[in-house]
Amino acid sequence: MEVIVLCGGLGTRLRSVIHEIPKTLAPIASGGSVLPEASKKADASGRTDASGEGEVPFLQYLLAWLGRYGVTHVVFSVGYLREQVMAFVRAKEWPFSYDFAVEETPLGTGGGIRLALSLCREQQVFVVNGDTFFPVDLDRMPFRMPVTLALKPMKDFSRYGAVSVMPGPTGHLTVTAFHEKRPCAEGLINGGVYAIDRSRLDLSCLPEKFSFEKEVLEPGAAIGEIGGWVSDAYFIDIGIPEDYALAQWALPAYFAVQKASEAVLQAQASTLFLDRDGVLNRHLPGDYVKSRAQWQWMPGVLQELPRWAAKYRHIILVTNQRGVGKGLMTDEDLSAIHAQMMADVLEAGGRIDLILCCTAVSDQDPRRKPHPGMFYEACGLFPDIVPEQSVMLGDADSDAAFAKNCGIGFIRL
Repeated sequence: MEVIVLCGGLGTRLRSVIHEIPKTLAPIASGGSVLPEASKKADASGRTDASGEGEVPFLQYLLAWLGRYGVTHVVFSVGYLREQVMAFVRAKEWPFSYDFAVEETPLGTGGGIRLALSLCREQQVFVVNGDTFFPVDLDRMPFRMPVTLALKPMKDFSRYGAVSVMPGPTGHLTVTAFHEKRPCAEGLINGGVYAIDRSRLDLSCLPEKFSFEKEVLEPGAAIGEIGGWVSDAYFIDIGIPEDYALAQWALPAYFAVQKASEAVLQAQASTLFLDRDGVLNRHLPGDYVKSRAQWQWMPGVLQELPRWAAKYRHIILVTNQRGVGKGLMTDEDLSAIHAQMMADVLEAGGRIDLILCCTAVSDQDPRRKPHPGMFYEACGLFPDIVPEQSVMLGDADSDAAFAKNCGIGFIRL
């Protein structure tokens, strides 16, 4: 598998928060042990490269995703502040070979891709943006057109232009049009991941500098030669300060979810107990999720729920919600939050069979975690539950203590 990573962006909109750093190397919180580390390679003086404390470059997250697919060769398309990108790549040992396609002068997105393609060895090549994290399943993305775009379904957006598609006779999608940015209630956007079949894409007639979007994608869509492939994988573009700030939490959370999900799928169990805040949705430190507007899904967890549903006979949510007992929210508020949560779960193809909540204020309440009351309640409703075949996924010490008190396994997210 061969991939081009576009690392030449100027990052003008991020210069208010990062200075003299290429966008793809923007520092992101490392999330402790959630990110697979590339091996550092010492220079002649014995030193290795170093990021800020607790931070890694955005590019390292991107390469960690690509590393799941056995990528054998990466071409880094570099231009602006390229020395920093090249130094970062060279300072580590990677499980793939690599080359640099160096733009001595800006060539536009099209010129940069064409230059990088000249260094590729395979006929089928993936292209990904160096400032966008859209971890689609590359094993499933097809090469059935000269260019196929990974499309992300999105609601209530205005930052991106929508993409129109038409189903073909074989069920595959063909892109028919690209629309200018405007408020859109629901639609598909270009996720910035391309599958290019070099044998069917001729860029030789285009000028040295050109836009891939304007000179290749838009004309290709007009004649039915651009494919579309929809993926609802997590998506974040760090090109603006607001989303760059979000990435500090979201990217470590995504990899934490992936790591925990691997353990969930490998567990020898038939019943899965789930904590809520910090597992399904973002935990609000020092606060409670008191309305549906405050709910934020943990990145990637909706995509994992169908896999858990296929493995487990029972999936049971056990959550302490003391905010109700304190009068900060009502039972109706909590029910509304869970109704929307369940709608999202079902839409994603997952399931949760039972929701148990303890709203008591007292730590001595037998239903409040870490006490095992909610576990016994679940056993009463599902008599086939046995501790030896059950596991708990949680993020807090109280979840670990709950699992111990119930005699069940524990996985920490």
